[in-house]
Amino acid sequence: MKIAIVILNWNGKALLEQFLPSVISHSKQADIYVADNASTDDSINFIKRTYPNIKIIKNTVNGGYAKGYNDALKCIEADIFCLLNSDVEVTENWLPPILEIFKEESSTAIIQPKILDYKRKDYFEYAGAAGGFIDKYGYPYCRGRIFNTIEKDNGQYNDTTEIFWASGACLFIRSHVFFKLNGFDERFFAHMEEIDLCWRAKHLGYTIKYVGLSTIYHVGGATLNASNPQKTYLNFRNSLFMLTKNVHGNILALIIMRLAIDGLAGIKFLLELKLKHTFAIVKAHFNFYKNVSIFLKQRKNIQKDLNYYQITSIAFDYFVKKNSFYKSF
Repeated sequence: MKIAIVILNWNGKALLEQFLPSVISHSKQADIYVADNASTDDSINFIKRTYPNIKIIKNTVNGGYAKGYNDALKCIEADIFCLLNSDVEVTENWLPPILEIFKEESSTAIIQPKILDYKRKDYFEYAGAAGGFIDKYGYPYCRGRIFNTIEKDNGQYNDTTEIFWASGACLFIRSHVFFKLNGFDERFFAHMEEIDLCWRAKHLGYTIKYVGLSTIYHVGGATLNASNPQKTYLNFRNSLFMLTKNVHGNILALIIMRLAIDGLAGIKFLLELKLKHTFAIVKAHFNFYKNVSIFLKQRKNIQKDLNYYQITSIAFDYFVKKNSFYKSF
């Protein structure tokens, strides 16, 4: 089974200097690629000088996470792609438990390892933690992370289990499935494109799993942190795109409710004097209205209701009922 680790880079020389050594040291079973999104720093020259065995793919434009990987993976032949963020430290023997699942379970198409916080290594990391889910209104959450409440890793998620979505910080996918799905939706640019990809894989009957015996450490927010209004814009906009594409049946009532809840989030930002974030939500909604017809056309491939959510509303449970941990639900 041939595996390719593909690290997407954009002006990330400092991150490559810091984190490539662990990937090289602990990934003898894999070929390592750096897919460069038209960087203007010295990233490429640094790799050529320091790690001549690493393969480099040069994308002509910075199309974000989605287009960046779509363009790069067309140039790689492998059975398994590992899409790995540049701000990730991997650990010894992180690959064997994941490859074993791929070998044993042909229906498993996507896998995520345990993602811990590089800055606090005994805590889970926001972007993925111990596997992702979404609630009735399309808000994502994780085992080990509900909104901004992060759990300490006490071995409570050292299992292997089915999840709804795998984090884009470290996502393993069978190459033939990736191309069968036509890759990521490039209209997303970045954020939630991996959830959309996983949802579409589930529509085709594939399974997505979390493997707790494989561990990585993720810095998080190295490219776009949570305080950036652009991140707020992309998250709110792309979540609406994703729901419109993937929810089975009549989605009008769901979208109306979701827009109303987003409005409450906008008011919350306003009261916190985070005016740029409130404006980002308004901007996200108007962009959704502009593009909704495109995503409605993509609904034709939805054949059944996946019963995608596990709880009524994570926002209600978290902010009203004060349930802050995954096992509270």
